[in-house]
Amino acid sequence: MKIKSGFMLREVAGCSVVVAVGADTLDFNGMINLNGSGTFLWKLLENGASEEELLSAMLDEYDVDEDTAKRDISAFLNKMREAELLDE
Repeated sequence: MKIKSGFMLREVAGCSVVVAVGADTLDFNGMINLNGSGTFLWKLLENGASEEELLSAMLDEYDVDEDTAKRDISAFLNKMREAELLDE
C-alpha cells in the first residue's frame, strides 16, 4: 500500500495535517488532522508499507498489545480508503 500521489503531510503550528496538492485540490478541498500514531503510519505508507509492516513497526514503536494495534491500524486504513488516499 502506498499514499496516493497528490497528498502531502505537513506540520502546521505543531500539528500534522494532510493536504492535497496539484490537480487533486479540485476533488479534495480541506485537510486531515493526524495524531502521533496516524502520522507514524502515514510516513510508513509513503514508502509503500504493507499492513504486516505497519503492525510490526507499531509494535516496535508503541507500548501496545498486538490485538489493539491490529484494530487501530485497520480503523486507520479504513478511513484512508474512505477518503481515497491509498493506492493498493
